[in-house]
Amino acid sequence: MLAMIHHPAATPSDAPPLVIAHGLYGSGRNWGVIARRLADIRDVVAVDMRNHGASPWADSHSYADLADDLAEVIASLGGQVDLLGHSMGGKAAMQLALTQGSYAQDALIRRLVVADIAPVAYSHDQTRHIQAMRGLDLTDLHSRGEADRRLSAVIDDAGLRAFFLQSLDLKAEGGPRWRLNFEVLMAEMPKIVGWPGTPGTFDGPTLFLTGADSHYVRPEYREDMRAQFPRARFAKLMGAGHWLHAEKPREFEEAVRVFLTA
Repeated sequence: MLAMIHHPAATPSDAPPLVIAHGLYGSGRNWGVIARRLADIRDVVAVDMRNHGASPWADSHSYADLADDLAEVIASLGGQVDLLGHSMGGKAAMQLALTQGSYAQDALIRRLVVADIAPVAYSHDQTRHIQAMRGLDLTDLHSRGEADRRLSAVIDDAGLRAFFLQSLDLKAEGGPRWRLNFEVLMAEMPKIVGWPGTPGTFDGPTLFLTGADSHYVRPEYREDMRAQFPRARFAKLMGAGHWLHAEKPREFEEAVRVFLTA
């Protein structure tokens, strides 16, 4: 079972729980503020995907695996949920929706939010970030500030460093360690940036929410996306890129909230 961070509803209602699946190198902790704010009328559960955070490590990291992990989480919550996935988590969410999420009274997924990703294979490679993190000298490392200083030698972007360092456990037994299974993530990178070509359709309401400055969801993808997600809506957040939830958190929350309560 995946590790979960539960955020109980501030004012409980009949709205189904919202499950949040993070992207590559992330964790449920990355979504803390957004998850708490979206837990105004519903329970929100942010998971650590396999090979990330406090979740179990495994030798495989395919989207079929990730979708099955999410299905197990949803079953543990008692049934139907709304599902939000960003990047890798968005692909896992789409995989689950296409294979087990058919829109019905007893479906696993009521509404689906896919943040800045499309059901396509990409050509970029994210292993350079693994190399940067693995290259961080953990000797006598006692503060996140010092870790940031050391990591700045290879990563210029302060926001990206802060994101990665949330997966560094400075208080681990035996000394600092990363909560990421670098070996498997590197070996499975073609699957992670790829897409298995999963057939099928999900006929529940779907929001593809993208950053206006991102190039992950191109106009030429939309016809195929609509074929598999016939009730899809498309929206953009101005001034945001791929990390739209971090760059425009209040606007991101509002777009998600409006869609889920429509």
